[in-house]
Amino acid sequence: MYTPPAYAETDIGVLHAFIRAHSFATLVTVGAEGANATHLPFLLRDDGGRGVLVTHLARANPQWRDLLGGAQALVLFQGPHAFISPSWYVNRQTFPTWNYTAVHVRGAPRLIEAPEAIRAVLSETVARYDAPLGGEWTFPSMPESLTAPRLQAIAALEIPIGTLEGKMKLNQDKSVADRLGVIRELERLGDTGSLAIARLIRAQPDLAAQAAGPA
Repeated sequence: MYTPPAYAETDIGVLHAFIRAHSFATLVTVGAEGANATHLPFLLRDDGGRGVLVTHLARANPQWRDLLGGAQALVLFQGPHAFISPSWYVNRQTFPTWNYTAVHVRGAPRLIEAPEAIRAVLSETVARYDAPLGGEWTFPSMPESLTAPRLQAIAALEIPIGTLEGKMKLNQDKSVADRLGVIRELERLGDTGSLAIARLIRAQPDLAAQAAGPA
């Protein structure tokens, strides 16, 4: 991912938090028939280092053949984004751009094909996404006659994180006045992406310090 130094995020805690907050991501592989991409929910396990991603997909998915063939994985996590107009700056001698946040992970997948190991990944996924909703459905309550065929139809994988790249493109290279103009206009637009980007810009250390006033 092309990342000028002003936009680079390298703090592993920040990157892990981003992955967990935007965990529905895109798995990209390149196999004998070219590139494949699948949109999947990812769990992040701490391992004392960069971490391990865990997910599952259908065996009928052509991407599974890439993984069986030893393909490397690229996983794209996308956060909020918004178009930025130069009309919002004090200094308008520039061009339109797009603010966005993203984390890219690369690694060598380890395949999980044993039914009980796949069941454990599904249980972990349900615990992460479904259980907090407090609904009446539970995974263990499902009849084995329904669960067993599902375990045969899907497979799981672990991706130990080899490289972890974060890009937070949030007008860091613009003046405080320019960024305040961007915040004002994004908040005026009021859509989810614009408001999220405005909050991230407002949280930048120099703007946060200015908002706090004299100590």
